[in-house]
Amino acid sequence: MGRCLYLRQTFLMQDILLIIGGLVLLILGGNWLLKAAVALSLRLSIPKIVIGMTVVSFATSAPELIVSVNAALEGFPDLALGNVVGSNIANLGLVLGITVILSKIDVKKSFYTTDWPVMMLASLLFFVFIYFDGELQRWEGLAMVVLLFFFLVYLLRFQKTAVEDELPEDDVPLPLFKTILYLGLGGVALWGGSEWLISGAVGLAKSYGVSERVIAITVVSIGTSIPELAASVIAVLKKEKAISLGNLIGSNIFNLLAVLGITAMITPITVMDQGLLTSDIFWMLGISFLILPLVFFPKGLRLGWRDGLILLTSYGVFVYLTLS
Repeated sequence: MGRCLYLRQTFLMQDILLIIGGLVLLILGGNWLLKAAVALSLRLSIPKIVIGMTVVSFATSAPELIVSVNAALEGFPDLALGNVVGSNIANLGLVLGITVILSKIDVKKSFYTTDWPVMMLASLLFFVFIYFDGELQRWEGLAMVVLLFFFLVYLLRFQKTAVEDELPEDDVPLPLFKTILYLGLGGVALWGGSEWLISGAVGLAKSYGVSERVIAITVVSIGTSIPELAASVIAVLKKEKAISLGNLIGSNIFNLLAVLGITAMITPITVMDQGLLTSDIFWMLGISFLILPLVFFPKGLRLGWRDGLILLTSYGVFVYLTLS
């Protein structure tokens, strides 16, 4: 009996250390990735909102991709789906909520002409593909990846609107080797940190007998959203708000079109727990839509602390209902 208690305490301490180590790596990775993103935007004369929605979004979506592909291949489809659906809810409810509470964000016109409509299109496409037959098939995954490709081509070719930088004096061009180094270090740190965090968090959750879907939609999705939180908070603190908003919208688009698209192309994903279709997917659609009226009311094209409180409260209600 005493030995069992000792082993349980040892595993518990191991999980806690993994969570702490993962958080440290994620914060460092977010900082390095941001440095590389700003340097790239300067070197290539590309608007920062575009860099935020491509380079940063893809790197911060890498943990979701790794987790979802592994989960699907190992026979845990609800982990793959719940991870992405939960991450998209967390990105807007938790991460954007915290970000705009820390500092208001002035939203650019591209938000409602391109970014938000594409995010809603991707969300609705995923809904149509999975809701009626409960399966994401290979051809549907291919269609999602093709849509992502056309979106990126449009973004890089046509969306060249200027983004105002509140602290342009901070933008010191980096040598190419340093930019690549920061990009690589940031990506590896985010990936490794997410792996540690997820491993520790899932270990803790399983010790309490929580189901696979609930683990995915709460613990794992929050874990894989930590890179977005780290990158966004650091971006806000450094006044690089264009990267912060672009990163979150871009990450949601990447999560759906790239992560689920690529995962479904490798192996079809079948829903096991109907809670994903009766509850979680509607929360994802609802919170994605909610961003639009919050941006326009009460002050046009701005997100402030009140909006942040609404988003955080919505996310809190979602987690409470999922766990209850």
